[in-house]
Amino acid sequence: MKQQLDRLAPAQDLYTSALFRKERAYAEASGAAWFVLSAKHGLVAPETVLEPYDLRLSKTSRQYRRAWGAQVIDQLKDQVGPLAGKVIEVHAGAAYCEPIRDQLQAAGAQVVEPLFGLTMGRQLAWYRESRLDASDTQRALPLSAVVDLVARLGPGGGARTPGEVPVTGVTEFRSPGLYSWWVDHDGSRDLTAGLGQPVRPGLIYAGLAGATRPRSGPKSSNTLWGRIRGMHLGGRHDFSTFRLSLGSILASARTETEIDEERLTAWMHEHLRFVTIPVDDGDALDGLESAVLRELDPPLNLDKMPPSPIRGRLTELRRQYGRKTRSR
Repeated sequence: MKQQLDRLAPAQDLYTSALFRKERAYAEASGAAWFVLSAKHGLVAPETVLEPYDLRLSKTSRQYRRAWGAQVIDQLKDQVGPLAGKVIEVHAGAAYCEPIRDQLQAAGAQVVEPLFGLTMGRQLAWYRESRLDASDTQRALPLSAVVDLVARLGPGGGARTPGEVPVTGVTEFRSPGLYSWWVDHDGSRDLTAGLGQPVRPGLIYAGLAGATRPRSGPKSSNTLWGRIRGMHLGGRHDFSTFRLSLGSILASARTETEIDEERLTAWMHEHLRFVTIPVDDGDALDGLESAVLRELDPPLNLDKMPPSPIRGRLTELRRQYGRKTRSR
């Protein structure tokens, strides 16, 4: 139960906690349709008038939460139509996310949980660091463009296996662009074991290739092919921050003293899929990446991202295993 007024009020005004105020400000600034999750009423439009109530979803039975989750999904479909292909961003605690997460994914939606695994203090910090500021040029991107990119980087965007990357850079991979990496269930268990933090199947990393360097301004010659095949799958973790991250996590899970490049590559082929989006405008790529990362919140991204337990542990592992490489 969120902190509430003691009188009738629209749902957007009834809840008074500092966290809810930040959640509301974030939702309103995004320009996207948003709703309130109520332990008693399910999915509620912001302007719906409610009476104060005394109910914590975390204190209800498993049966109640299961029925509540089904109710929320039905209410959401009534509001926005079919969920397939939609990106649903949930800003709520585990008690609210767990009953709806699997049902949203089963309906074909992509679920983004920016607050997953964060303490209350970290959640408040996330909103401070991610605030939508009109003076921020990266936030000046049209919301429709960001939503489109997020959807296209999702699992319905034509995910490929690493084995499908051509030996040479064919036309569709010769461009700058954005990409995302996805892990299967077995792979997510390996990552969870290595990090000591839960990693769910799905999106784990997103990035760019070929952006204009922001300080010096020269054009980059990098391409999606160079990034995916040459760096991520190229067999050298010192050439790829993503590969260093994966290698460090897996070495930790296996209690190995250093990264095994061959086993890492084999693991990537077995458990990962990727999505690419060509973007010809290298000048726009950095801003596009920043906006997309804020929406997707991939757990293994470190740059441009707020702190989290996963990122804290990943930083430690990268330092540990990266140092072994430099000392050889």
